Formats: sequence, C-alpha cells, structure tokens
Amino acid sequence: MMISPNAGRLVGYARVSTVGQDLAYQLQRLAEAGCVTVFEERRSGKNADDRPRLRKLLKSLRPGDVMLATASDRVARDPVDLVNILQAVKDAGAGLRLLDEPFIDTTSEMSDLIAFLVGWAARWHRRRILENTAQGRERAMRRGVRFGRKPKLTVTDQETIRERKRQGESIHDIARAFEVSESTISRTLGAPHGDPAGLLM
Repeated sequence: MMISPNAGRLVGYARVSTVGQDLAYQLQRLAEAGCVTVFEERRSGKNADDRPRLRKLLKSLRPGDVMLATASDRVARDPVDLVNILQAVKDAGAGLRLLDEPFIDTTSEMSDLIAFLVGWAARWHRRRILENTAQGRERAMRRGVRFGRKPKLTVTDQETIRERKRQGESIHDIARAFEVSESTISRTLGAPHGDPAGLLM
C-alpha cells in the first residue's frame, strides 16, 4: 500500500561513523526536506542492533510517518540490515525515503519493486559471504590447515605423561596434574608417540 508523504510526520535519521565526522550536510538536507525531528547517531553502520538512536526512531514510527535519510549507507551498511529496517518501517505502517537516492522510496508506487530489489541484494550478499567462507576454508585446507577442536594435550605433554608414568606416577595423579580425564591419559599412554588421536576435547 502506497503511503502519502503528507499523512504523518517526516522523521529524519542522520549517521556518521565517528565522533569526529560532520553531520552538517545530512542535517541540512533533512531540514530542507521538512524534518522537524531528526535522530542523530555517531556509530558504525555495520549492525543495526548497535545503534540505539535508530532503534528509538523505529519504535517511534506511527502509521503514515515517513523516515528520511540522505543515502542507504547512512541507514545500513549491510543489505540484510537494510531489509530488516525496511520491514520494521513497513510494520509500523510508515515509509522510507532516501533524499540522495530517490529510487529508494517506499511511499511511491514502486514500493513493492524496491522491497524485492533490496531483498534480492541481501540474498546475494549472504550467498557471497558463504561462498567466500567456503573458498577460504578450501584454500586453507590445501595449505595443510587443520580444522576442528584442538587436542587437549600437545606432543610435549604426551611425552611428559609417558615419562611420569614410567616413573611410577598413577594415572589418577597425572590426570589431575594436566586437568584432563583419566581416560584421556589412558588413551595417551596407548597411542603411538606424537599421535594426538583420541585426545580431542
């Protein structure tokens, strides 16, 4: 459903990443657009959950309101976050308009297309992350990097355990000294030297 830009309040959102950056341009654009209330934030845009002023703005929205910002990267750096923010705005019965990116305007007749495109971008972003992670893991494995839980005991630990057992120390006392179970010590004594098999946490 298209939302009339005159049906409710114009609520602005301005964000910079650090205290030293300037909000002047964003505040001027939002004032010129008619915003009376502007929520200012000086925090990274990586995660919407880490931005209390944004959360407060979203909670304040009422049906017919329009949230204004200058550009998409002021609202969210991550397409997935942008989808979630758009959904929160929609659930409030409000709209979102970006002044420097007029193609993002959920109060227009193109709102359904905008939601589709933003959702597609978020899915593409997630897929790329998964692909990059898988490729990085494959490259690491080819270099000999081993994944999984690290052994409780190093090779040096194993040699020390064997020596202490040869000196007559009990498995119980050795296990207490290394803060592992007695079964771990038993597996160590039964495994070939330098073989951590069976010693995983």
